[in-house]
Amino acid sequence: MASFPKPALGIVEEMRAAAAADPARAIAFQGSPGANSHRAAMEARPDMLPLACFGFEDALDAVKDGRAAQAIIPIENSQHGRVADIHFLLPESGLSIVGEYFMPIHHALMAPGPRTRDSVVTAAYSHPQALGQSRAFLRKRGIVPLNFIDTAGAAAHVAEMGNPELGAISPAIAAELYGLEIVEEHVEDSEDNMTRFVVLADRPTFLDVDPARPAMTTFIFEVKNIPAALYKVLGGFATNGVNMTKLESYQIGTSFSATRFYADIIGVPGDPAVDRALEECAFHSKELRVLGTYEQARKRG
Repeated sequence: MASFPKPALGIVEEMRAAAAADPARAIAFQGSPGANSHRAAMEARPDMLPLACFGFEDALDAVKDGRAAQAIIPIENSQHGRVADIHFLLPESGLSIVGEYFMPIHHALMAPGPRTRDSVVTAAYSHPQALGQSRAFLRKRGIVPLNFIDTAGAAAHVAEMGNPELGAISPAIAAELYGLEIVEEHVEDSEDNMTRFVVLADRPTFLDVDPARPAMTTFIFEVKNIPAALYKVLGGFATNGVNMTKLESYQIGTSFSATRFYADIIGVPGDPAVDRALEECAFHSKELRVLGTYEQARKRG
């Protein structure tokens, strides 16, 4: 609680109290009230109670500790790529992916008022993802980007400081929550800026997925340290006709000798083709772990 900027604490406390009274309806998100993850929680799960958490690990811990039934976490952005640390945190959390949500991202530049025609913003705080998504805008206007743990927290931070030359890149709703004035809307560099979120719970739901509807399965694996191991793994999905829509690698530890892969495929365990492909993947891997099976929120292929 103490880690949130002061203007956000009252709203966070209200969220915490509501979630504590009905944790089965609570959905945790990372960031201050007004963040994109807050908006995603309200849109993806409109019948649930958003619970603000300071960091990604705090949001995951809220589910593990029973303070929330679900968590919603951004995993990748169409413009700026993978959200840092998420591929490490998801496997370690022990939680399962039970859903996904795609949300268009729009940022606004906001600052303390009252503002005049001569008011100038010289520096702007925001999450590194939002700063990266607004890089050209900031460079063109000579605004210095300053990192903050989340977008809405940045808005609350500049509201607390009250310096009209310091702004925030944040969702427009944050300006209303924290009493800021919007200097310019839609400052993202790309009009089709989109973030994919995943919804997590402490129980997998692959048995509940409707087989008549397209579904995704997400898993991680680490291939054996032998020639062509990754080639053989991928061949198993190709020969069984399983469409792999995402494959990313990342290093484990500091030795740079162990590479783990994060993958999405279309299909569900129990389907013979998927089972054969995963079995072949396991044969050529030191580790294979399914992180979740869930209905597609957006058609692939």
